[in-house]
Amino acid sequence: MPGCNIQAINGIEIGKNVRMGPGIKIISANHNILDFNKHITEKPIKIGDNCWIGANAVILPGVELGDHIIVAAGAVVSKNFLEENCIIGGVPTNLLKRLINMKRSNQI
Repeated sequence: MPGCNIQAINGIEIGKNVRMGPGIKIISANHNILDFNKHITEKPIKIGDNCWIGANAVILPGVELGDHIIVAAGAVVSKNFLEENCIIGGVPTNLLKRLINMKRSNQI
C-alpha cells in the first residue's frame, strides 16, 4: 500500500494472509537517546496469521500480535496482544472487541 514505512533493524516476522492499509508504520528499533547514530536492540516484531493492520496504524519495537487481530486505523501498538480473534485500537492501543472464532463460524 502507498505511504508505508517498514523499518526492520531488529527484524519483523509477518504471518500468512496479513493485510496492511495505506500509511502504516512498522518500526522495529528505537534510536539510543545518548547516540542517535545507534539503535537499541529489541526483540523482533511478530505479526500473526490473518491480521489486518488498518490505515496509518503504528506498530512499535518488540510488539507481538497473535493470530486474527485487527488493528484499527490510526492505532499505536506499543505492547503485546497475544489473544487471538480481536480488534484493538486507540492511542495507546487497548482491546476494543473480541471476535467469534472465525475457524468455527462465518459470523463476527
